[in-house]
Amino acid sequence: MMRGCITKTGNKHARRILIKAAWNYRYAARISRELEFRQQAHPSLIRKIAWRAQLRLSARFRHLRVTCKLPPNKVCVAVARELAEFIWDIGQQVKPLP
Repeated sequence: MMRGCITKTGNKHARRILIKAAWNYRYAARISRELEFRQQAHPSLIRKIAWRAQLRLSARFRHLRVTCKLPPNKVCVAVARELAEFIWDIGQQVKPLP
């Protein structure tokens, strides 16, 4: 069940970046040493949300591609829409700088 889609309204650059980022969820979720080092500066809540996003989105990409047999472009757009939700969630958790 898909809740919605990415429409061509709104910011074209943001849409393009979300699609490019979504392609990375073709691979299994993992945290490299470099990424782990960069994440040390972030609060643990943000790291938990990011890890949850990696697990869910990589599994979602695999499920839609293999089980539902959707074309890769449609799968990527569906994952990009969910990625936007995780980004929104992180944005709600972060307090703005003064």
